[in-house]
Amino acid sequence: MKSMLRRLGNRRLASTFTILATLSAGILIGSIAAHGVHGQEKVNSSDAAQLTIPKPVNLATNFTKIAKEVSPAVVNISTETVPKHVNNQQQMGPGGDNGMQQFFQHFFGMGPMGPQEGQPDDSGQVREALGSGFIVDPHGYIITNYHVIKGATSILVKLKSDPAGSNGHTATVVGFDKSTDLAVIKIKVDHPLPVVQMGNSDSMQVGDQVIAIGAPLALTQTVTAGIVSAKDRDIEPGAAGEFKHYIQTDAAINPGNSGGPLVNMDGQVIGVNTAIYTETGGFQGIGFAMPSNTVINVYNQLIGPEHKVVRGSLGVEFQQNLPPAVAHVYGVKSGVLISSVVAGSPAAKAGLKPGDIITSVDGTPIRDGNDLINNISVRKPGSSVNLGFVHDGKPQTANVTIFSQSELQKLIANGGNGSGSGSNGSGETGHVKLGITVSNLPPGAPAGLQGVLIQGVEPGSFADTQLHLNGAEGMVITAINRHQVHNVAEFKAIVGGLHSGDDVALQLVNPQDPNAGTNYVGGTLP
Repeated sequence: MKSMLRRLGNRRLASTFTILATLSAGILIGSIAAHGVHGQEKVNSSDAAQLTIPKPVNLATNFTKIAKEVSPAVVNISTETVPKHVNNQQQMGPGGDNGMQQFFQHFFGMGPMGPQEGQPDDSGQVREALGSGFIVDPHGYIITNYHVIKGATSILVKLKSDPAGSNGHTATVVGFDKSTDLAVIKIKVDHPLPVVQMGNSDSMQVGDQVIAIGAPLALTQTVTAGIVSAKDRDIEPGAAGEFKHYIQTDAAINPGNSGGPLVNMDGQVIGVNTAIYTETGGFQGIGFAMPSNTVINVYNQLIGPEHKVVRGSLGVEFQQNLPPAVAHVYGVKSGVLISSVVAGSPAAKAGLKPGDIITSVDGTPIRDGNDLINNISVRKPGSSVNLGFVHDGKPQTANVTIFSQSELQKLIANGGNGSGSGSNGSGETGHVKLGITVSNLPPGAPAGLQGVLIQGVEPGSFADTQLHLNGAEGMVITAINRHQVHNVAEFKAIVGGLHSGDDVALQLVNPQDPNAGTNYVGGTLP
């Protein structure tokens, strides 16, 4: 089945509407000609009664009320992107954050897909794209998706109150967070703007009614309705989806809805429409919205002095889902199985070991890895939490001080090593030394393909500045310094043996083009 997950931005559709207008004109001409057929008898219509327009009937519903309240704060966002020079390194790999997605498209029957919003296509031409957003502060602060404004050289915001033909208001980027695909932009206004009311996404249940508002297919101020189909839906594997746990809905959302609000029956925004699952590129009953509780936390940090998101960390790697047999043996119904503890980290100082199962944080039960990430990542570094965990079958508790993820990376770089077996997730050692986050190849990868998949490249890192791998997400590393790499464990082992002054040579292949051969990149570790 040819299917794909697609972000929801949209190119301008002027040519499409032009074609439709031409077809309509042709039909009209044909209709006139038909009525003009020679010899056609005239009909005596003196017995026909004329129709009258009835008095208006008020059929207002909750949907009507909510649409009127929320729509004034929903905006249309248009961007232009002037492409940068495409160098050889950029040509050899898929662009931006779509590496994993394009990998799946190529190898697992997922259909072809054009470049993302705000990104230049292969022609090198200026790209125009459309998206949505909503105002959360009367001074002009707007929430949208990062992929709507990513790489844009100009951003224009059009308000519902703007006159027809207006180009809108120039927007500046306040901050963005790639990990949740969220961004905050701002426009300058001389009067207070209407704002949405934010809701608590945790209160939503499967089956609750919702509406989506935005500019699908360039049709501005469009309202659609549906229900919450599922919660905590993960659609991106590995580190790329670590902080992306979506509300799933069947409210019709299409390309152009990106960044628009998903609203509950109290008129509160409980999500940001972000992605759709589709076989055709259009709506097929499955859409995904970033929950409002995540959005609020990210927004509050992005409008802060540093305009960036700082996430808390314990210093552990864990097995994403607890096997039922392990849960039975340890006597727990849920929890997070620790697979590795970074030496010197808060978790190590608190006495946690590989094989322990984290069952609660400050008394709140932890069901799985997503629960733990959501709970810990929003906490401020320096604060403390009380962890409930099971060690050797016995329940225990420990007070743990929260580290920031950046502090944890520095700790690892200065000699902290994970104890116990490593996980099958991201390659932390490689992330610190090289600036590359990798994962094992997805199950079902073609026979003969071996290596690790690049999921992220840290800006300013060795991989970015010397290997020029920025934009190479989705490439597969097959060897390091002529040593073949088959999985994350081998990647960690090889990179862990590298030292300052060592030469580093990577062999890479593009899974989208198996016939392109091997690419070689290299540099000397500072």
